[in-house]
Amino acid sequence: MLKWISARLNKWVVLGAVGIAAFLCIFWWFVFTLLRPEASQVAAQPAEIAIIAAPTITASPAADLTETPDTSQESRDGISVGTVVQIGGTEGAGLRLRSDPGIASEVRFIGMDAEVFEVQNGPQDQDDIVWWYLVSPYDEARSGWAASNYLTVVEKQP
Repeated sequence: MLKWISARLNKWVVLGAVGIAAFLCIFWWFVFTLLRPEASQVAAQPAEIAIIAAPTITASPAADLTETPDTSQESRDGISVGTVVQIGGTEGAGLRLRSDPGIASEVRFIGMDAEVFEVQNGPQDQDDIVWWYLVSPYDEARSGWAASNYLTVVEKQP
């Protein structure tokens, strides 16, 4: 077998193979450079950005929240109905907003640090935690009961 290969593999065969490979490389380089459109022919199009709201669980809370919230209750830690609060201190884990006050309630979604919400109901004491019903100002479907331990009041700018 080795004799057969060495008998047919001489310097002219090797030089011919290298020459054909070089010719093909140069040919395709010319084809791709000549057929490529110039930069001036390609018009730059501005990017179109579509902002899509994050998916949320659409189950309605068990409490009837269509009633006017009870604002007669005093505020706790500066939080009261109608204030805007910001989530913080979760170390990136996020705050679980639940369907009802209490740690055993179903988690509706997770609010992340620096997200802001409006307080619409509360306070409710459950499991030795003060709970507030929060609603996102940009998506009312993002709402639920949150523990006050991770909420701070956002001061309104004049």
